[in-house]
Amino acid sequence: MRAPARKKILIATGGGGYLAATRIESLLAVALTQRGAECHVLLCDGMLPACLQCNIDWERDERRYAKHGPTRAHCDACFRPAFNMYSSLGLRVHRYSDVLSKEDFESAEALSSSIPAAEISSYCDNGIPLGEQAMAGALRYYARAELQDPYSEGVLRRYLRGAKLAAAATARLQEREGFDAAVLHHGIYVPQGVTAAVLKQRNVAITTWHVAYRKKTFIFSHGDTYHHTLMDEPVETWLNTPWTPGMERRIVAYLNSRWHGTDDWIHFHRNAVFESEAFAKETGVDLSKPSIGMLTNVMWDAQLHYPANAFHNMLEWALHTIRQFEKRPNLQLVIRVHPAEITGTIPSRQRITDEIAKAFPSLPPNVFIVPPESKLSTYALMQHCNGVIIYGTKTGVELTSMGIPVIVAGEAWIRNKGLSFDAKSVEQYDRMLDELPFPARLPKETVQRARRYAYHFFFRRMIPLEFLGTVKQEPGFEIGISSLEELLPGKSRGLDVICDGVLFGSEYVYPAELEPHDASCQ
Repeated sequence: MRAPARKKILIATGGGGYLAATRIESLLAVALTQRGAECHVLLCDGMLPACLQCNIDWERDERRYAKHGPTRAHCDACFRPAFNMYSSLGLRVHRYSDVLSKEDFESAEALSSSIPAAEISSYCDNGIPLGEQAMAGALRYYARAELQDPYSEGVLRRYLRGAKLAAAATARLQEREGFDAAVLHHGIYVPQGVTAAVLKQRNVAITTWHVAYRKKTFIFSHGDTYHHTLMDEPVETWLNTPWTPGMERRIVAYLNSRWHGTDDWIHFHRNAVFESEAFAKETGVDLSKPSIGMLTNVMWDAQLHYPANAFHNMLEWALHTIRQFEKRPNLQLVIRVHPAEITGTIPSRQRITDEIAKAFPSLPPNVFIVPPESKLSTYALMQHCNGVIIYGTKTGVELTSMGIPVIVAGEAWIRNKGLSFDAKSVEQYDRMLDELPFPARLPKETVQRARRYAYHFFFRRMIPLEFLGTVKQEPGFEIGISSLEELLPGKSRGLDVICDGVLFGSEYVYPAELEPHDASCQ
């Protein structure tokens, strides 16, 4: 399909230092141009006082950062290479300094310096949740779920100022150019979350994307960050897809591969241990008694508001659950702390084990913690459990496909799929815990439904770009084409799915079911 004449697309990269974005979004800009679109780019040129590109490992002096923001060297290294690259493609590049006025900076300063700190996270400006995105950005900077550092209020106010400026810049640019659609990574934080909200409010078709788990794949979503869209996706999108033995073999083979991460470029279990004896020896769990697994998340990641959650945050959920199990000595609770707390791109500076120790200097004798550095396989651990409780982890998709019953208390993507026990209140959650242990594994019909969703999630929602090559250095991939003709319509089914979604609003679902199926994972 070819786009209507002069359909205008904004590639809202924002921070050019995010190399995954500049590679994928420059690729999309070229491919969309080849399909008849007029693509523009929006970059920050050092005008924002705080942004997604900053974290405490890059800007280690938080006192200086709270007062002055990112260093000029940091901003130049972020902006200049991206500006030169996009310009060399013949694209029109808009800089924040092109659209922001003196009055915009004064207004942002007045807001950030006057609003009470307790009101920042809930602050909205004409319906745009600037405070939520500012808080998410500040938490990401600190890699913490709470702002308790000495200069954290100053950092939060700096992110609010950045959010206000990003909103003003996006609104003014849209007023000038009248974009029909926009593409941007993440869809949360500053400036991405603000840019998405402002454009969506102005009826611009928003596409957000994120690097996916499988090698050479990406998740794209319409209208919001995938953190929200994957929970609300209609079940008809995947349940009505014809199901074959080949598709089942393929997803089972891939799920087995995830124990080792052989077919993924995002995985956290390195040199994992799978033996039952090691599990019992390291944890102290009595294998003759029923155990319930509990999987945590990285505390600071994607701190957005989810109305359906039973708890305000993951820590509240974890402490409440331990208290409930303290009353149930006949059951064992095995808490597996997410390995990404120490192996993730931004290691957490607030550990769930430390927070639990504050509330429970001595754990109840039936509660066991497997720390993030443990080599014990999460999958093997959970296989020993009668059921598993999760908050926001994606592992629920895999556990239900293995027949393991799952209780969901947070924003896990498996929620609302008819596969898990979804708690919408603390009271409902407690009733679910009171009924433990589960009488049996999930029935065969539910396991097959879970595998259908897993197939959809891993093979249809994760869109492959087969011409990418993997590399060791950041961002982990490179564009492996020899000619721009390889980006033309009909050359790559995955690229066609993405471009059609941007241009025509079609679903970001890759038709993997049309491919030959065998037991291979790819």
